[in-house]
Amino acid sequence: MKIFTKSVLASLIFVAGSQMAAAENILVVMSDKDQLKLKGTDVYQTGFYLNELMQPVKLFLDAGHEVTFVTPKGLAPTMDKVSDNVMFFGGNEQALKDHKALLESLKLVDRVESPVISLSRVEQIGYDRFDAIYVPGGHAPMNDLLKDKQMGTLLTYFHNNQKVTALVCHGPIALLSTLPNAEQFTASLKAGKATEKPQDWIYSGYKMTVFSNDEEEAGKGWLGGGEMKFYPQTALELAGGEYSQSSEIWHPNVVIDRELITGQNPASAVSVAQEILGRFDK
Repeated sequence: MKIFTKSVLASLIFVAGSQMAAAENILVVMSDKDQLKLKGTDVYQTGFYLNELMQPVKLFLDAGHEVTFVTPKGLAPTMDKVSDNVMFFGGNEQALKDHKALLESLKLVDRVESPVISLSRVEQIGYDRFDAIYVPGGHAPMNDLLKDKQMGTLLTYFHNNQKVTALVCHGPIALLSTLPNAEQFTASLKAGKATEKPQDWIYSGYKMTVFSNDEEEAGKGWLGGGEMKFYPQTALELAGGEYSQSSEIWHPNVVIDRELITGQNPASAVSVAQEILGRFDK
């Protein structure tokens, strides 16, 4: 009996140790902006999309992985109120409630107790301490992540080391931050003067997707009559990305090219998260 007990205990310790060793640390990077300036004087109140953030986060946590939440300055992010809608959860009211409850328990949007850290802090900790990046959408990344130098440095490290880099919906616009002249390219996009492919983009020629121009046109009503200064699909194509989209708008679409995993729209968030988890199993 003692031999049997010791054998069982040894097996349990081995399994537990294996599970602990398998745990990965995923950087979830969000914008800390809550507005997007549109053409003219219009402003859209925005933030992250609830399902694009919380569906993957729940899957990561349920799988036993560690999640580190990040915004450029370490400020609490804001949820886009448009995303607080059961349609983004397949009409499942309980799923909406469960993911909102998880968001509340994590205190992510709490201005005082939010656990988010800054991109500077991530650099101090060491990029090598993290195993994957996930960037959810909402329009907010169109404001800061696309030109943030520290975001560009982080993504470049992950690119050079072929570490999992995943972005969904408007999130892939952050890939532009790796341009040597991201600030200038963004300014030219806003002015409608970006006509030539910039040089030395590390993702040039990569297959990718992002919220499509067709979906932007179909979703204009969410902007309250305003109009965006440029669309992310156009921006990534001009930069040199090989863009593709689903045959029908709003349908899931995930594009994979080397370390890069991109999802087209809110409906793609779960599939992107599953692809990340699948990489960890290899």
